Amino acid sequence: MSNAFIFPGQGSQKIGMGKDLFDSFTEAKEVFEEVDDALSLKLSKIIFEGDEEELKLTINTQPALMCMSYAIVRVIEKMLAKPLSEIAKFTAGHSLGEYSALVSAGSIKLSDAAKILRLRGEAMQNAVPLNIGAMAALIGVDIDIINKIRSNYIDIDEVLDIGNDNSPGQMVISGHNSAVEKVINNYKALGIKRAIKLPVSAPFHCRLMKKAADNMETYIADLKILCPKIILINNVDAASITDPIKIKEGLIRQITETVRWRESIQNMCELGSSYFVEVGAGNVLSGLVKRINKNVESISIQNIDDIENFVNNLEG
Repeated sequence: MSNAFIFPGQGSQKIGMGKDLFDSFTEAKEVFEEVDDALSLKLSKIIFEGDEEELKLTINTQPALMCMSYAIVRVIEKMLAKPLSEIAKFTAGHSLGEYSALVSAGSIKLSDAAKILRLRGEAMQNAVPLNIGAMAALIGVDIDIINKIRSNYIDIDEVLDIGNDNSPGQMVISGHNSAVEKVINNYKALGIKRAIKLPVSAPFHCRLMKKAADNMETYIADLKILCPKIILINNVDAASITDPIKIKEGLIRQITETVRWRESIQNMCELGSSYFVEVGAGNVLSGLVKRINKNVESISIQNIDDIENFVNNLEG
């Protein structure tokens, strides 16, 4: 068995996601209701029929995406009459998606993940004043470009880091708005094909998030984490990790350090994975997999039809 279940991060959310699952499967309904109860908030109402701007608030987006992903996992487990540990060998998640992966791997309780993700969203949102930080996607770049940018354009008091190393030729920079704007304004001179400022409210995965990481250290210290039942490849090391203490350390470091997605996928491929299943809203990750390794297959599961196709193919 070489399946890898991968879980999306912020930006994949959309109003109405998971409503078909909620209406059709008790297992999915129980996931949404448990998250509502854990947060003392009708997050499911925001997800299904709320305002898009309200869902885009980081404090709502993070637990909402985890909830959506795990509801799909529970339905797949129900339809196959197997736990995920008998369906997939590997798991990983992009940024907050790592929490979805840990819940799905039996490492973190659903209710605990919902609470910690809301706290994470709040900490990350409040770490930097509005309009001080920014992020931009760079297309057609080499991973070493950041050193060239820093030496030619960035002042000593400015922060500019690689937020996400997503795939060959694609990464996201994160830091002071002034530094990000310099890159956007000079992208051609830097040999970058495209530079696109991202519609985010804070500069995630960079040194400006230190205050958020410090706050989360307190919360995560009290979080109960078990050894995952599936091989977890974490963001900050792009490596297999099972020790709950090291998982906690990785979740804290993740806030200020690069999401090493390209290396994570490469590692799972080298370990034998040849079939990647993106579970949750959107299809960004399955697209990235195809750019990272053209010799493996990747699919996206977002609704009942997708689940049925996956189950039928697995059983067939």
